[in-house]
Parts: sequence; C-alpha cells; structure tokens
Amino acid sequence: MTADRTAPGRRALITGATAGIGESFARQLSAEGWDLILVARDATRLDATAAELTGRYGNRVEVIPADLSTDDGCGRVERRLATGDPVHLLVNNAGLSLSRPFLRSTVADETQLLRLNVHAVLRLTLAALGPMTERGDGAVINVSSVAGFGPVMPGSTYPASKAWVTSFSESIGQSTRASGVHVMALCPGYTRTGYHERTGIDMSAMPRWIWLRADDVVAEALRDLRKGKTVSVPDWKYKLAVASLRHVPRRLLRGAFRDRPGQLDPAGE
Repeated sequence: MTADRTAPGRRALITGATAGIGESFARQLSAEGWDLILVARDATRLDATAAELTGRYGNRVEVIPADLSTDDGCGRVERRLATGDPVHLLVNNAGLSLSRPFLRSTVADETQLLRLNVHAVLRLTLAALGPMTERGDGAVINVSSVAGFGPVMPGSTYPASKAWVTSFSESIGQSTRASGVHVMALCPGYTRTGYHERTGIDMSAMPRWIWLRADDVVAEALRDLRKGKTVSVPDWKYKLAVASLRHVPRRLLRGAFRDRPGQLDPAGE
C-alpha cells in the first residue's frame, strides 16, 4: 500500500470521520492527495467536513451517513466497499466506550458496544478485503487501543473488544499479506480527541504527559503502515506500556489497576 500523492484515484474510506483520530486521518490523507469516503452518523457534520476538505485540498470527498451499530448502517458501507470506484484504504475508526462498569450496564448497551467495536469491524474488513485481494492492492487500518493488551480498566468491556480488534487484525493480516494486502491494528493510548468532553467523562485527574495528539497518532500510524507493521503503537511511552502489559505477571497488573475507573476510553474515539 502506498500513499503517493501523484497516484490518481487513490481512495480511502474512513469511519468515525468527523472527529478525533478519524478526522485527523481524513485531513492527513487529503493533504497527501487521496480521495475520501467519510462515514459517520451525523450527516450535517459529514457535509461540513467534506466541504472543508474539498475546499482546502481540492480532492473528491463522498459521504455516507450511517450508524455502524446497526445492520442497515453496516450494509450501506459494505455496498460502497463492494461497488463503485475502488477503495484502496479502509480505516475502521468508529468505536464506543461506556461510562459505566459492567455490573451497572445493560444488555442493550453492551450489545451496541460489541456491534460497533467488533461486529462492524469484522463486516467492513471482510467487505473491503474481497476487492483488495482480487486487485492485489490495498490496506486496512483497524483502530484498537493499548487497553486491549491487558486488564487496565476493571469492570469495563471496552478492553476486551479492543483485544479482539488487535488479534483479529494480526490474524487476518497474515492471511492477506501474500495477496499484496496489508492489515494493521493501530493501538493508541490516551489521545486528545474531544471524546471525553462530549460524553461527560471527567479526565481532569489524568496527568498532562499521558496524552497524545490525534495528529501525531495518525502520522505515526501512516508511517508504520508504509513500513509494513502489523501492530502500530504510537509514542515511546505507550510502546513501553505495551511491553509491560505483555510480559508482567497478571497478578501484578491486577494490583496495579484495581483502583482505576472502568469507564475510560484511552483512544478517545
């Protein structure tokens, strides 16, 4: 997968594209000359984002209003991936975290989380990979989280959903690499995206040094994609954190994180 700004007709489809990491992907790929297909629930914000990008960079931008936690929303995006001008890069960025621990949650809310964080990623990845492997060209970035590497958010099902995304991406990537198609999991840590403010989650107690900028996360992700990495963990401090989560005994992790709140979304999707 290349991002040559002189290559005509390169096209990326980005979910959750009107804020945070998704919006940063849209801006940075636009600046590199990519045409875009933007997916989000809010049609008004989609249109505004598309107009801004077209006006600034002159590239083509399509919009698909869709709620990917529903069958209808997923179906709408699947059809676009399978038909029309080819999509060379899929960024599965849309995601959900709940502001309550599992014991105070509901089946409906947990099901919605799984449908967006897991089910939609599965469906859209499968829809994209068929045409990509037939052409022998393309890439998928599935936005996961460092939270998926260990039980760092007691009472939250968000890390479990992101553990699936990372494992899924690594596994599928092994099967598509021979076809010239690259699948990568992007695993950011705490990222300033406006998500926590929009959902009313108080993050004031978190130290400033822990936060990443969405633009930095995306820039490193695109560099790692071009290097052929299967898992991208932006920033050295989170690389160290992931190494610890992978190798430190589970009983020590449980002790370290037992008092941490279970409603946080590190990636701020």
